Parts: sequence; C-alpha cells; structure tokens
Amino acid sequence: MQGGMGVGISLSKLAAAVANAGGIGIISGTGITVDEMRSHIRKAKECTKNSGYIGINVLFAMNDFAEKMKAAIEEKVDFIISGAGISRDMYAWGKEAGIPVISIVSSAKLAKLSERLGAAAVVVEGHEAGGHLGTDRPLFDILPEVVAAVKIPVIAAGGILTGEDLNRALSIGASGVQMGTRFAASEECDAPLPFKEKYVHARQEDTILVKTTVGLQGRVIKNSFSELIADDKKVKIKKCIDCLKNCSYRFCTLDSLITSMNGDCENGLVFAGARVHEIKEILPVQTIINNIMKEYEACI
Repeated sequence: MQGGMGVGISLSKLAAAVANAGGIGIISGTGITVDEMRSHIRKAKECTKNSGYIGINVLFAMNDFAEKMKAAIEEKVDFIISGAGISRDMYAWGKEAGIPVISIVSSAKLAKLSERLGAAAVVVEGHEAGGHLGTDRPLFDILPEVVAAVKIPVIAAGGILTGEDLNRALSIGASGVQMGTRFAASEECDAPLPFKEKYVHARQEDTILVKTTVGLQGRVIKNSFSELIADDKKVKIKKCIDCLKNCSYRFCTLDSLITSMNGDCENGLVFAGARVHEIKEILPVQTIINNIMKEYEACI
C-alpha cells in the first residue's frame, strides 16, 4: 500500500501508477479543495480502468474532514484512511455506504478502540515514518502488540523500504505494509523534481524532528525553513485559512507544505521517513514494486 502524502505529493498520478503496478494507491486529500479531490479520484479511476484499488487519505485534524470524507464516499472510492484522530461518525458513514474505513494508529490501545468503533483495518505507524508522528517507539516494537490486540487486518508502516522489511512484517502477523518515502522518490510521484532530488541527496544526519502546528512532531529533511522554526520560533503567517481544528499558529504548516509542493524545497517543509538516505535514485513505480518482490521472494 502506498502512503497518502500531502500536500500534493500523492495525487492521481502516483496512486494510479501504484494500483496499475499491483499495489494499492492512495490519494492525499490534504491541502486540496473538495472539487480537486473529486477530480483526482475520477482521474485515478480512469487511469486504472477501475481494475486497481484507489483509496483516499483524509486527516481528522483538518476542519474540512467531514466534507472531504462524504465527498470521497460519493465518489465511491475503494476505502478511506484517516489519521490524526478518530471519531465514531467516520466509521458509521463508511459502514452505511459499504466503504471500508481504515485508521492510522500508533499503539495497541488505539488499534483496539478503532476496531471497537468499526475500523475495517488499522495501519500501525512507527517512529521511523515521515510526516506527523504519533509515537516515539519503533514500528517493530509496536507491531506485535497491535497484531495480538485486534482481529482486523494490520498494515505495518514507518521505515518500510525493502522486501526484507515486508517479510519481517508479514512474519510477525501483519497483512501488508504501507510505504510512503520510497514512492515519493518515484518517476510517477506528483511531487516536483526538486522535492524528489531532496530525497535522493539526503544523508542520514539530514532528517530531524520539528513540532508542527498540528501539535505533533514531524520528521523532515533539514533546510532553511526547518532552521527558521527551530527552538519553537514563530514565523509570521501571511494569510490564515483556519484549516486545523486546533492550531498553535506558530507558523502555517499547510502553507509551508504548499511551498515545497510548488518546488521551493528550501523554504517549506519536506516530510520524509528516517531511512530516506537509503534511497539513491528516482525509479518508476513498477520497478520499485518489482525490486521489493524480488527481495521478498529471496527471503522466503
């Protein structure tokens, strides 16, 4: 499963490429309008001729969460995945429409709660993930606890990069894996070239944690903007669109992500996983999946 990466990193082009290559594609609904999201869902379905699985990722922390979720249901996506909070309503809406709703969790406790409320599956995300983090524990410490705690499928995420990682997750009892960082550095990824090059040129010491206005730590590649917001420093917000349910207003997370999406990867946030330094080239999605499967088959 390809992770839903916002803003504008995983849209219809990447999601469709992953689905066509035999994986599961996810469009990130963060930072785009409802109409843009609908357009990307339709485009991805068209590109896959409705034969691959396409899901939508909508963040509970955003003010437009309910509107986006209902629009995704109307567009008949294959599933909806949500992180940064949960609500009883989202599972009820999905159940009523016959569309599975998947929760992103970081503990066995949250996984059990999600299952009880109606989640079809959970993505358990470890500390190695890119973007916002819900835990400081490594994936393979949490994964066995979550697998033991729930009966629904468990998808492992955070620091998954190779066929060996896939084999390890499946051997623990996961039903699959979710990968974001590796697919961000793909030819079909919707991100601009400077964003992908930031990944390829990153060194191990280049990823750091910053506290974003969502209230969570986020893993980013060091740049001018990360230095600007270091030590809880504030950055003047040009125009606030009040996108978050709760915001610290220290800077604008959304605007900084849009800056990177527009190609200025020095003055915006560039989210990336802890193992981004292991990625040395931008590859086609099909090649990435083929490589992972070869590595996995070698393990078994």
